Amino acid sequence: MSEGSQDKAPSRAGRKKARAQRKAERRATTRVSQPVFGPLVNRYPPIEPLSQDQVEAIHQASLEVIRDLGIEVMSKAVRQAFAREGAKVDAGRGIVCVDPDMILELIARAPTQFTLTPRNVGHAITLGNNRIHFGMVSGPPNVHDRVNGRRPGNFADYQRLISLGQYFDVISVFGNQTVATTDLPAQTRHLDSYRANLTLTDKVFSAIPIGRGRVNDAAEMLALARGISLDELRLSPGLIGNINVNSPRKLDEAMSDGALALAGLGQAVIVTPFTLLGAMTPVTMAAGLVQQNAEALMGLAMVQLFHPGAPVVYGGFTSNVDMRSGAPTFGTPENAKANLAGGQLARRYGLPYRTSACNASNAADAQGVYETQMALWGGVMGHGNVIYHAAGWLEGGLVASFEKFILDIEIIQHLVHMLGPIDTSADALGIDAIKSIEPGGHFFGAEHTMARYENAFYEPFLSNWQNHENWQAAGGKEATERATDLWQAILSEFEPPALEVSRREALDDFVARRKREIGVEEP
Repeated sequence: MSEGSQDKAPSRAGRKKARAQRKAERRATTRVSQPVFGPLVNRYPPIEPLSQDQVEAIHQASLEVIRDLGIEVMSKAVRQAFAREGAKVDAGRGIVCVDPDMILELIARAPTQFTLTPRNVGHAITLGNNRIHFGMVSGPPNVHDRVNGRRPGNFADYQRLISLGQYFDVISVFGNQTVATTDLPAQTRHLDSYRANLTLTDKVFSAIPIGRGRVNDAAEMLALARGISLDELRLSPGLIGNINVNSPRKLDEAMSDGALALAGLGQAVIVTPFTLLGAMTPVTMAAGLVQQNAEALMGLAMVQLFHPGAPVVYGGFTSNVDMRSGAPTFGTPENAKANLAGGQLARRYGLPYRTSACNASNAADAQGVYETQMALWGGVMGHGNVIYHAAGWLEGGLVASFEKFILDIEIIQHLVHMLGPIDTSADALGIDAIKSIEPGGHFFGAEHTMARYENAFYEPFLSNWQNHENWQAAGGKEATERATDLWQAILSEFEPPALEVSRREALDDFVARRKREIGVEEP
């Protein structure tokens, strides 16, 4: 220690200020411009491919399916609950047929909008009306980047991916799992994932709604991180969970248990049929929408039957298959139309709407971008309130991609800027500016331009607008290569959002206790 340094140690506030300054300097180096986190309002009217008569035809056909064909419900408790309300139940086959009036009465109990509050109240989101929220890729068993290649999902990559999701403000929701953590014990991996969600991020995340245990753990851990009780969490929900109907017309017991556990705790439930035209539904768009609607309504009615007024979301995940191979496809014209039409159906019932922005490309290439863009346009202009899988999805959902995540964030930020209002104030109309330049002149040096040029337009963080010679001199990197550099730079400087030490310790104690109870010790 040099002479006199012992009384020069910086204060805690000084160290914090220095860290913030270093972080700001690093961000300036990577030049990642982004909009501030906040409500994104879709100011454009929804695109509606269906006429009102067509919506009603699909609505009536869906009710006919529920009444006459029914849905196989694997949970005995759910079948019995519907039977007590007068539904017809074939106990041998597990088929439940419900009268249309009962379905509509149950659906009418659900709120038209609701708010979810994570541990950072500044990252609360409201679902419903014309608000849009983008979520990360959810559920792939594998992960890929250009540095390390394709590999099975693992916890280290899980943490890196959600850190990227925390960094970008256009991501406001994390799904069930950004990538599967296959290197962790299956019985307890949800605990490690939840703890990572609550320490590396402070945004809304999904419980894993497979059975009741994982849901209860998510609720208790979120309550600990927020410093509130479960009763308080019930009044101020912060979790969401997506269940899929096993199309065609089959509701799994673990999924229904997870949904009902969430609703019982006051948390939000998305019911999403997984309907692929030509495989899980008939090949026509109309038939696919009928089946999607019937399955969604049945699942949503189930939640309202047990927990009237619980927050729910109408989910749509209809696309088509490649009829030559049977492989699922996404980002197709059919997928985009289904995203638009799904919004019409959700609005028919006054419910928030979940849709997706997926692709079937095997690489973070032009195909992946144009398919994602097609699906994303359908989701945004269909007035989706939650757009799942909006960043990082690849290989039809088999891979979470670091480069694709960066490419998708750029697409989303373009859309966010496009959705912003147009300023038509007297100053913006620029009559004086037009007057100041003679015909045939230019506005580069005009006073009006000089006062506004720094923030006049959206500034992309990934695009390269150099001429060819300068681009080559700088390395000649294409967008995917630049994305590789960027995600690495972001992770090298990432700092998790602050969490009180006592709350972090409470989370650690909870995870350790639950692992002992389940029979898996902490490493």
